[in-house]
Amino acid sequence: MTRFRPAYWPALIAILILIAIIAVARGAVSLPIVAVFEALRGRGDPTAVAIVRDLRLPRVVLGALVGAGLGASGAVLQGALRNSLAEPYLLGVSGGAAVGAVLAFSLGGTSEPVITLAAFGGGVAAVFVALAVSRAGGRAARADLRTLLIAGVIVGAFANAAIMVALASAEPNTIRGALWWMMGSAADATWTRVIWLAVSVALAGGALIYRAREVDVLALGEDTAASLGVDAENAGKRAFILAALLAAATVAAAGLIGFVGLVVPHIARGMGLRAHRPLILAAGLIGATLVVAADLAARTVAAPTELPLGAITALLGVPFFLVQLRRLS
Repeated sequence: MTRFRPAYWPALIAILILIAIIAVARGAVSLPIVAVFEALRGRGDPTAVAIVRDLRLPRVVLGALVGAGLGASGAVLQGALRNSLAEPYLLGVSGGAAVGAVLAFSLGGTSEPVITLAAFGGGVAAVFVALAVSRAGGRAARADLRTLLIAGVIVGAFANAAIMVALASAEPNTIRGALWWMMGSAADATWTRVIWLAVSVALAGGALIYRAREVDVLALGEDTAASLGVDAENAGKRAFILAALLAAATVAAAGLIGFVGLVVPHIARGMGLRAHRPLILAAGLIGATLVVAADLAARTVAAPTELPLGAITALLGVPFFLVQLRRLS
């Protein structure tokens, strides 16, 4: 068993900072690292200052927050459900959040608070619908870890159908924008959006870290949790709601970005982490690094064409999912 070393923490932070600096420097107009630091201080060429401070920096920060939220959400869902394949996208949470956000947008709600709250409502509804569907098969079905994944696929398919219905009568430009948003993108990052996402991640992520010991107990099973005096049902609901809030906030900010919450917790556990408090923190750092790197690839791999961020993370996550599914079979 791999042992987690304290030196891993500064290493994780250093890698994130390094990738973030590269992401700010690279793009359609590449800038020297020195020019990036000068622009961050408001000095140098005005064009470089505008590119760094108004375009790329909010995009990188937004990507880091999205990755942190998805990584933490995935770590909690996997622990609370005792399912190594659980993550917001596969459980339909992200799809439900997308339905809420699209419905709010189609009804004229364009402000960040309205879209975030609508996405949260859709995400919470989706996670409880998925749990209800998985429990409909009885105790034997609930014991099979794959049952919940099937339920999540069903909820996700229903969410996609609901989005298509909501967009059926929309203007062509609205449809194109919504489809791009559904594929995941940090291109429309603004400091207002960054602030709203930062507040959501801080509140929900902080609450999950505070409740991490409950997730540790839930990971041992319902019977063990009951013997330790923990109300497994209420503790599970708290974990699901907070994880759904994190996932919904990322959907409201950057659209559907899948498989980050699946891959990242496995990397953190591979470093030797088992207790969920440090696991959530490490998953947040690794998720932030992964999404910033994926967004950099989306901007530069096929430049000047920009690829959907969600497509990049899916290309990484789908093979990983298949490998993990084979291990469970």
